[in-house]
Amino acid sequence: MATCAVYTTPSLHSCSITIPAKTSSGFHRRQVIVFTSKRITERGGRRTSEVSCSADEAKTVVIGLAADSGCGKSTFMRRLTSVFGGAAEPPKGGNPDSNTLISDTTTVICLDDYHSLDRTGRKEKGVTALDPRANNFDLMFEQVKALKHGVAVDKPIYNHVTGLLDPPELIRPPKILVIEGLHPILPPVADHSFDLVFLADPQKQHADAVIEVLPTQLIPGDNEGKVLRVRLIMKEGLKHFSPVYLFDEGSTISWIPCGRKLTCSYPGINFAYGPDTYYSNEVSVLEMDGQFDRLDELIYVESHLSNLSTKFYGEVTQQLLKHSDFPGSNNGTGLFQTIVGLKIRDLYEQIVAERAAAVAEAAKV
Repeated sequence: MATCAVYTTPSLHSCSITIPAKTSSGFHRRQVIVFTSKRITERGGRRTSEVSCSADEAKTVVIGLAADSGCGKSTFMRRLTSVFGGAAEPPKGGNPDSNTLISDTTTVICLDDYHSLDRTGRKEKGVTALDPRANNFDLMFEQVKALKHGVAVDKPIYNHVTGLLDPPELIRPPKILVIEGLHPILPPVADHSFDLVFLADPQKQHADAVIEVLPTQLIPGDNEGKVLRVRLIMKEGLKHFSPVYLFDEGSTISWIPCGRKLTCSYPGINFAYGPDTYYSNEVSVLEMDGQFDRLDELIYVESHLSNLSTKFYGEVTQQLLKHSDFPGSNNGTGLFQTIVGLKIRDLYEQIVAERAAAVAEAAKV
């Protein structure tokens, strides 16, 4: 079973005067001024600093993708990047062996960059790269917190080609920060530092949304695994996250959409929706068992789903058609990854709107 979970917590952000100085821990120091709406120029020597408190200063939303290879991290990141617009590419002019990917709105950081031992060092110590003892998680968490608060960091680089620890690279706070790897969170640090997505991770009980990939129930005794049953589990009662529902919110529903409006070859498609309890949390669960024959017909299913956080009618279908070659596009994996991406975009926009309102209110004082 593969599991993907989303933990959504708004980050803190302040207007600031940034002075170009760097600490020994790789953080770029700054002086913080909260809720200032005026431009300030500080002249002293050659330094000139400004305070910018416009609505454009959005909070960074941090997403952690945790799983081993082949569990869908890369596909989810590509879908998420597409929802926000643009494509993630390596830093221009930087280390050609950098693991970082940057788009207009997102920055993807590989957890491997926080290896504390190079390939030779791990061999000498008798540990693997997956061993927590071979990784500097303290630095990773501190740098993530710094980026959430608008502070640039000098992130280390692990060179997968040479097995060495390369000189660090400058990472500026993006709108969306993705940390991907086997274990971007470990107890007891599954806290509010992350707006979290992770795969096959034991801390899914802390998540606000979980995607579970399970064997189909449409084919008794199925051993091939070509047809999947996928569940989207969404926690109730969250400020920035409204669970998606099918037909009637809070009801228990089983729906076979195959017929005149949806082409279904064997073994068909079955949707289910209803309230449930998950790790002692009240949740809503949306489930899809089966796969689509024609993605353009997904619009029929989309029209019966509510709280999708789409910008226009058919956006979910458009995203899946746009990336029809992505793994899982014809089943619930692609459908629910796309929906989660849209919900993360909605989360981000809510945070931006709250910041703009707070700045506007402070300007009246």
